[in-house]
Amino acid sequence: MITKVTRENLADFTAAPLTIIDFWAPWCGPCKIMDRIIRNLAEEYGDQVQFGKFNVDDNQDIAEKYKVFSIPSLVVFRSGKGVEKVSGIFPEPKLAEFIEQKIAETN
Repeated sequence: MITKVTRENLADFTAAPLTIIDFWAPWCGPCKIMDRIIRNLAEEYGDQVQFGKFNVDDNQDIAEKYKVFSIPSLVVFRSGKGVEKVSGIFPEPKLAEFIEQKIAETN
């Protein structure tokens, strides 16, 4: 499951041990490509990782806080703290490997 993340629920949503938020915008072509990949990975890893989507058009200051200057960007949160960011389009197998590494680091 992918949760719509907003300014109002960001702190609560990222309080989990491992959360990945997709920073995106509706007009972004590469974001649309990543959306399908993120949805597939959320189905596969949703029992171990919380997945969310954050529309940067709605709250640019939040995106800047996490140094999201290009989209799509994925920000990894551990217990409420943004600890890592990756930007751009990733093939699904490569992103799955990245997620598995983050899960291993959490356990």
